[in-house]
Amino acid sequence: MVFHKFLPRFTKKAAFAALSLALLASCIHKKYETPITKDTQQPDKVLFDRAIHDIERGRYEVARISLNTLMNTYESSEYLAKAKLAVADSWFREGGPNGMAQAEAEYKDFQLFYPDMEEAAQAQSRVCDIHYKQMDKSDRDSLQTLRAETECRAILVRYPNSKFVPAATQKLRDIQESLAEHEYVVGNFYWKREMNPAAANRLNALVDQYPLYSRAGEALYEAGDSYSKMGPRFRKQAGDMFGRVVSDYPLSERAGEAKQRLQDMELPVPPVNQAALEREKWEEENYHAPGMVHKSFGWIKGGPDVSHAAHSGNPTMTDPKKTLPASIPVVNTQEAASNTAATGTTDVSATQVTGSSALDTKPDARTTGTEAAPAPVANPAASQPLPTNRDKELAQQRKKQAKQIEKLNKKKKKSKQETEKQTPAAAAPQSSNSAQE
Repeated sequence: MVFHKFLPRFTKKAAFAALSLALLASCIHKKYETPITKDTQQPDKVLFDRAIHDIERGRYEVARISLNTLMNTYESSEYLAKAKLAVADSWFREGGPNGMAQAEAEYKDFQLFYPDMEEAAQAQSRVCDIHYKQMDKSDRDSLQTLRAETECRAILVRYPNSKFVPAATQKLRDIQESLAEHEYVVGNFYWKREMNPAAANRLNALVDQYPLYSRAGEALYEAGDSYSKMGPRFRKQAGDMFGRVVSDYPLSERAGEAKQRLQDMELPVPPVNQAALEREKWEEENYHAPGMVHKSFGWIKGGPDVSHAAHSGNPTMTDPKKTLPASIPVVNTQEAASNTAATGTTDVSATQVTGSSALDTKPDARTTGTEAAPAPVANPAASQPLPTNRDKELAQQRKKQAKQIEKLNKKKKKSKQETEKQTPAAAAPQSSNSAQE
């Protein structure tokens, strides 16, 4: 009983102690990463040590004054490069929009003046972190996400042997997961509203650009479904999309449905890609679900949710290619007709007609009274009109117009019947008068 009596007081003390430790930990500043351990009393070294001491305790403005004094006074100092990097680090630690912008400019200057130093890779890694920390959610503005992708790629291209490459590679996977999610949200919006050409174009290009995306199988399935609704002309494209789901993403939730769609279309089911299967198995085994704290306070975080991002595979190192929806007409040539994935044409040309043409040599059908027979169609599917993003709305509009026309015809028919009923009654007196005469 005594223990239970003092238990609330003990709990309060434990909570107070934990809160005090948390506040104390937040007040402790992180130690500077790249100090100079050389023990000397030279004036430039004294200035550098004083600046590092101020940076570690959050006195960033005072530290920058000491570092600028060192760089302006001792132009041949051996600590000049370290001092310039420390100025950028002070802005990076200070944070905020202004601090991050100043830090990026300082890191870029450091790479410009000291491109061959080992710290140049560290400077580029910090530039990547600047934009990575400012990324917004996937369904919002992606400007910072695109900037982060560019800066993280620069680490892999310019400093392939640095120690920052593994971390930059994973950040690049996270960034591309967010970019792919942004594209999927748009493509899924089109798919749900049966805007099939736009949905197929967006979702197909998404998987081509970001094959490591966690929902690539769903995107391919929705692209195939969109192609299947665009008519028999796009039957092969639909089969290709379903086939990629079965072969490249066999553990996707849509793999079984894609296989069934291929069987219904009487198309061959491709074999499973063993490398893709092993990669998906590894991702499932090494997936770490977000904890309770993340689920409870995740909505407060401004960045995107990248918990499902891949942890293996090479991220994409090229920019997205421009693609055109299938509703845009393609060039009427043999090469374009054989290319099922033709992207259309944007070139318009005009040539002057010389010599005789069919209008000059053949008789006019209007004078002969006969009509020319239509040319036989080699591919009936190709003669059908191209789909549009408004097919569903147009179908609803036509249905509405048909109902209005039917209603109008019924009204005309009813009025005509009433007129016919009134006509014999009016003609009866006239016939009796004529009989009397």
